[in-house]
Amino acid sequence: MPHYKLPIPPHFDLGKVGEVWRVPYQERAEDAKRWAKEHNIESASRDKFRISLMLVDVQNSFCIPGFELYVHGRSGTGAVDDNRRVCEFIYQYLDVITEICPTMDTHQAMQIFHSIFLVNDRGEHPEPLTLVTVGDIERGVWKFNPRIAESLNISESYGQSLLLHYTRKLKAGGKYELTIWPYHAMLGGIGHALVSAVEEAVFFHSVARYSQPDFQIKGSNPFTENYSVLSPEVLEDAQGKPIAEKNIRFINKLLEYDAVIIAGQAKSHCVAWTIDDLLSEILESERALAEKVYLLEDCSSPVVIPGVVDYTEHADAAFRRFADAGMHVVRSKDPMEDWPGITL
Repeated sequence: MPHYKLPIPPHFDLGKVGEVWRVPYQERAEDAKRWAKEHNIESASRDKFRISLMLVDVQNSFCIPGFELYVHGRSGTGAVDDNRRVCEFIYQYLDVITEICPTMDTHQAMQIFHSIFLVNDRGEHPEPLTLVTVGDIERGVWKFNPRIAESLNISESYGQSLLLHYTRKLKAGGKYELTIWPYHAMLGGIGHALVSAVEEAVFFHSVARYSQPDFQIKGSNPFTENYSVLSPEVLEDAQGKPIAEKNIRFINKLLEYDAVIIAGQAKSHCVAWTIDDLLSEILESERALAEKVYLLEDCSSPVVIPGVVDYTEHADAAFRRFADAGMHVVRSKDPMEDWPGITL
């Protein structure tokens, strides 16, 4: 029998997706229980075909206009439009999504990609969106800021050697150069929180399906970027000592699902690197596993800063590469039952 999309619950307000507000948990919990009974929605534990929905960094910092790193995309309304579709997708497939895994970019002030970490000979810090190259560190254009050494429990010499090693590793690995990002997704701040409408949809799913969401915290290590939830950009310091590690538990968990659906922000950065890391793990074990991964192309947008940078082509090229490897690039509006390999 074909699977019919569930209706959108009456509480969902399309016009509020781009706003920040308090989710009325108790009211939504009662709504979810009634909705499950009305539509014969069973507990996720009874799913025979198990589906994981990974929502990458669907947080206010990236998804709400006026916040620090709002993902415009070329349309200018990228992340808001994406999240409208994400919410609708969750509600329409509430009965078949087994678990939702939101990733949470999580930062504090003193981290290698924030201005305060670096300084020049005049005592100035790099401006946000500055690209710091190996040559910049080698020539002393930017140096480790010795004033934060004690707070990070390291020496000035260690901080300087780390910067040089770090930028060299990024270049050697074909990754983006060290980018100085505006302070964003700050732990304890409003930018760190999930977008309210998405949070509401995740909570509604949790109660209706008796399925606890699996939140994945990333990005808190002061010595490395962590675009991907599966692995930091750099794992070792200049002396070969570990500074971070892969998220092996989560990788293994994802590969146990029958299908993994991925959406979120930004398509060119955290989404692309997460998928890239997942693909690397798949290629090391069993290439056919790539066919269980589905990329919601219309629920992710690239970083575009008009007149400064446009990563659209980078993101599109990455998605073509993922498709060539066996992953499926799909759209949220297309019936899931028509996606290759899906059994509902």
